[in-house]
Amino acid sequence: MSNLSWTTFAAPSKFEWLASALMPWLWALCLIMSAAGLYQGFIVAPTDFQQGQSYRIIFIHVPAAWMSMVLYMAMAVWAAVGWAFKVRLASMLARAIAPTGAMFTFIALWTGAFWGKPTWGAWWVWDARLTSELILLFLYLGYMALTEAIDDPRRSDAAGALIALVGAINVPIIYFSVRWWNTLHQGASISMTAAPKMASTMLTAMLLMTVAFWAYAFAVVFTRTRAIVLERERETQWVQALVNGRNGRNGLKE
Repeated sequence: MSNLSWTTFAAPSKFEWLASALMPWLWALCLIMSAAGLYQGFIVAPTDFQQGQSYRIIFIHVPAAWMSMVLYMAMAVWAAVGWAFKVRLASMLARAIAPTGAMFTFIALWTGAFWGKPTWGAWWVWDARLTSELILLFLYLGYMALTEAIDDPRRSDAAGALIALVGAINVPIIYFSVRWWNTLHQGASISMTAAPKMASTMLTAMLLMTVAFWAYAFAVVFTRTRAIVLERERETQWVQALVNGRNGRNGLKE
């Protein structure tokens, strides 16, 4: 571990070691940030003068929507890297990201419905952003269904990369939909080029929840990737040595 580079952890065995070391810290960060963010958002943050208490769903809805888009792009990038450069770990990471991205997309849609009912008077409208976010969920589900339907890992990874790359065009459509079309969905409250359109306590709560969701995503994706790595590499010497070492510590015999 003395000579580290950006390719050091591309080896499945090195990644397994890194993931094992980071996961306890990631789960701890997730729990701490979640508790702080929920307290800040649901207790400390003031009531909105237009939407009342119902606006507080944004502290879950907005970070989940961000994560749904970011994770899809990460999945598409890793799938493309694995396909183009034959990097096994990249394809494994793409597979591991998909269920977590789908979960955040579902949460964004579900919490959006709870927010939309008191705000728009309807659980669902065929708004440009809502519709494109729903398409994102179908893309995640399609990627997972396709990769699981093909037994050969190489063919499965290639097919998954193709659908992930084609679907990536939907992410900028989601992001820019409120600018390109006249939609019911409000514009961005946080921008890199303008001052935030919300109180500092609200902004703090949203950022805390965003960090919590990031930590959760890393922890779950690392856990799932480790499982995929150990499954695919089960015939290699390093996995056999790892299993034997754990069995030895647990007092088991082969």
